[in-house]
Amino acid sequence: MILVGIGANLPGPDGAPALETCRRAAVAMDALPGLRLRALSRWFATAALPAGSGAPDYVNGVALLAPRPGAAAPDPAALLAALQGIEARFGRVRPYPNAPRTLDLDLLDLDGMLRPAPDPVLPHPRMQDRAFVLAPLCDLAPGWRHPGLGRTAAQLLAAAGMAGVRALGLALAPAGADGYMEVSPS
Repeated sequence: MILVGIGANLPGPDGAPALETCRRAAVAMDALPGLRLRALSRWFATAALPAGSGAPDYVNGVALLAPRPGAAAPDPAALLAALQGIEARFGRVRPYPNAPRTLDLDLLDLDGMLRPAPDPVLPHPRMQDRAFVLAPLCDLAPGWRHPGLGRTAAQLLAAAGMAGVRALGLALAPAGADGYMEVSPS
């Protein structure tokens, strides 16, 4: 299971709202060589930190990617570079840590790999504390287990709480027999 966090809180380079940029990023991930978008969570909104900064709310979601038939699992560093390439196409700059952004793609998990270094660290080192990651992850795979902590996404979300995180739009359609909702990125 390849999980990617998607987030944005600034308009894209073409002026598109953050939500539209996130949707377009999902389409771009579906076009990565050897991978396909298997499922996409609902979108969630979260206030920017620090509170009172005046920055727009973040839009967040999680994508589930899978190797295309016959393709090998991606190399973590190569996948991170591909995700950063998508960020760059959507105008991502990094002026300082946690700066507002046009797009943020975080590699959250790659088939349960434990990788303390080099980048990307896997699983993502702070995902277990971030309700804005865990809430959309629970849409896709509430029983997913953190490879280092052994706790499910649902258990981690219960511990983190939902304070400040709100769903945007409608709930997902029921999942298929395998537990994942098929999506069409278009």
